Amino acid sequence: MIEHNDYIINQVSKTLIQAGSAFRNDKITAYKMATERETIPEAKWVLETILENAFVAEKRQSPLCDDTGIPHLFLEIGPDKILTSNLIEDIHRGVEEGLRQLPGRPMAIDGNDMERIDQSGGLNSDPAALSPSPLLIKKTNKNILRLHILMLGGGPAIRGKTHRVFHQHKVSVVIDEIVNWSIDASGQLGCTPCTLCIGIGRSQFEASSLMIEAMVYGQYDTQNKMEREITERVNKSNIGPLGLHGDTTVLATFLKVGPQRASGVRIVSLRPCCCIEPRVACVDLGE
Repeated sequence: MIEHNDYIINQVSKTLIQAGSAFRNDKITAYKMATERETIPEAKWVLETILENAFVAEKRQSPLCDDTGIPHLFLEIGPDKILTSNLIEDIHRGVEEGLRQLPGRPMAIDGNDMERIDQSGGLNSDPAALSPSPLLIKKTNKNILRLHILMLGGGPAIRGKTHRVFHQHKVSVVIDEIVNWSIDASGQLGCTPCTLCIGIGRSQFEASSLMIEAMVYGQYDTQNKMEREITERVNKSNIGPLGLHGDTTVLATFLKVGPQRASGVRIVSLRPCCCIEPRVACVDLGE
């Protein structure tokens, strides 16, 4: 019989609620700086309102958005830590409790494979029926067992893209393609300003995993040369907050480049995170 760890379940639940209801400090600072730079009154008002909404959500521990998101789990594991199926079960139970308490929007579809695809199986009214995505695991030299919970909404998933780029042995070719994709996605998203999250890998799975990793580790106050270039070029599109024009189409770009193969293509995964994403929080599990 499985013995559940109530402490871990509670910690995971709290972390999911934090991810779904609060901005990180570096994101708050990024919004404040963007508001100060913005010259169009309507765009400035949008930025101020998004930040005000975030403060209210955090105070009430209520969702940042009506689309409360699908839980995505990213686990860092150190050399002396042990991951068991019991621990994974407790993590999933914590996710369920968090979805009920947040509360998450009921979005799970019941039924068999075909019924889930066409939504004929009906909607499950329990927020906890929303299963998290498969667990991603990354080894680390730190002696930790750290769980990151991301709440990913539908809009960015609709506008995201994972596809190959023929690089022609030039970084500029890949950057140009990312910028073009990002301008197109930002213009259709609606809920700008974006945070562009990008993974570049050897396969669709690897690129998508790296994109998730970019969301986990990305910092608004730390941008490398490629990230700054993408942000600056997309901001020149004048799409602006909520598409009202302005200088702030993108708050920042989070880019993670993985191992590459000797070939003519790079697989790029782009998620144009909406104005409240990435929604992410972390917790250390165990000693």
